[in-house]
Amino acid sequence: MLILLAFIIVFHITSAALLFISTIDNAWWVGKDFSTDVWKVCINITNCTVINENNSEYQSVQAVQATMILSTILCCVAFLVFILQLFRLKQGERFVLTSTIQLLSCLCVMMAASIYTNRHEDLHRSVGYEIDFSGQYGYSFILAWIAFAFTLISGVMYLVLRKRK
Repeated sequence: MLILLAFIIVFHITSAALLFISTIDNAWWVGKDFSTDVWKVCINITNCTVINENNSEYQSVQAVQATMILSTILCCVAFLVFILQLFRLKQGERFVLTSTIQLLSCLCVMMAASIYTNRHEDLHRSVGYEIDFSGQYGYSFILAWIAFAFTLISGVMYLVLRKRK
């Protein structure tokens, strides 16, 4: 049981780390001379411009920003609730609250990555960009989808998990 508990904790911490990296790092869309994420656009790594309200797709970017931040916060809260429930639940009870919070985190990541997938072309063609943004999805975007899978799996694991001796 101790090995299973250690695996669940490591799995949860890994999903939180993936969420932090994908939210913060500047590699959602990359090309030859640029990289961009939901916060800024960097050309030649040194010339960075913050995405602001002058951008015609700013509402889409804000939706992605908000859902990624909310997902990261919910994942951290789910971990804290899990630790609290680990010591407070009676034997045989399930970690339903932890599972619910983790599945909400999963939903937020899915929404953020889906919005970015749908709107990235319009975002890169919007006002304020003077270069050709032909490129590909970066590793932060891929990490966001992997974090989605991890949070979904851990949410289901918490739902199935019962507190044992």
